[in-house]
Amino acid sequence: MYTHNLDPILIDFGLLAIRWYSLAYVFGIIIGWGFGKKIIIHISKSYDYKFSVKEFDNLITYIIISLIIGGRLGYIVFYNLEYYILNPSDIFKVWEGGMSFHGALIGIIFGTYFFSLKKNVSTFYLLDIIACVSPIGIFLGRIANFINGELVGKVTTLSWGVIFPAVDMLPRHPSQLYEAMLEGMLLFLILNTFIFTKKYQTGDCSCLFLIFYGIFRIISEFFREPDVHIGLLLNLFSMGTILSVLMIISGLVVMNILRKKNEN
Repeated sequence: MYTHNLDPILIDFGLLAIRWYSLAYVFGIIIGWGFGKKIIIHISKSYDYKFSVKEFDNLITYIIISLIIGGRLGYIVFYNLEYYILNPSDIFKVWEGGMSFHGALIGIIFGTYFFSLKKNVSTFYLLDIIACVSPIGIFLGRIANFINGELVGKVTTLSWGVIFPAVDMLPRHPSQLYEAMLEGMLLFLILNTFIFTKKYQTGDCSCLFLIFYGIFRIISEFFREPDVHIGLLLNLFSMGTILSVLMIISGLVVMNILRKKNEN
């Protein structure tokens, strides 16, 4: 049994503090940026897709902006709208946490779409690259959630339970680490094994990302404590579960549409 005593702040300079949560975003983007270039080079050599690495550098700017805006707005709308209506100045305190993956996903899709229109390149091609590198950021983000002692799991009697004193003194599932393994490492292996070893078709990885992330998130939600201010909708489902079901359905529908389009 482990008692959580990790400090969310790595270095505190007084007026400026370096937080693990912020570093997760920074390193997730940097590592994903570098790996994304390798994917572009692989696809360019193996298939008839022409998109320069330099253009990918420009796409990163769109991704960063849309990720932050979408992630923050998603958290506000999906998880804590009433609080932010009463405390609008807190909307901008991103460094304190409070980002929604599903909101970030929506933001990135829109940002990528506008970039693809500007550069006259397939939106799904760009989203495939982003899908393959996103698990890197998700993994680091979930580790940061664990360090912050947030998004804690349900009470457990298992030997690897973690006590989060900021919540209570009960041992809980380290659900953040479960998510890091499933939504981060395993999802990364699935998508990149597919794009590097299977016959690639535009949109495949985007759809697989939606489907598998949705499945892994639903599994994780069984071990994760529902948000206190929301609880379980209909006394059965967490908000994360509902949004993930919509992801799975969307992935299956879009994949079916793309398959039919490629057959014609």
